Amino acid sequence: MCRSLGDYGRGYKALTPHDLSSWVLQVEMETTGMIVEDMKKTWKATRVTIMSDGWTDIRGRSLLNFLVNNPKGTMFLKSIDASDAVKDVELIFKLLDSVVEEVGEDIVVQVVTDNASAYKATGRLLMEKRKHLY
Repeated sequence: MCRSLGDYGRGYKALTPHDLSSWVLQVEMETTGMIVEDMKKTWKATRVTIMSDGWTDIRGRSLLNFLVNNPKGTMFLKSIDASDAVKDVELIFKLLDSVVEEVGEDIVVQVVTDNASAYKATGRLLMEKRKHLY
């Protein structure tokens, strides 16, 4: 980056923090929104996999990331604080089931999670409720 700045010489004026937090952020949000919408348009034709990955942050909170994958790529859907649900099969089931509902039950083929016992049990509950999932 410093080399690139040097290519412009002393007259280069960097964006201000205000620029970055206002119009630049707005442009990037619009661009990202268009990319997300383009990807969502392919979901019905190709079907999707819901992926869930849990991790613990520096504050000790258990966070769950939800991603959607299809042949066009992988998209981050959302992240939630699941500290209360980490080992609670029923709560994990409700979270994953709501993600399947949000994406669209008719286009979700499978749900991939880690192999902890609570997630294995949750997977069984999901497959009982939604017969086409595996």
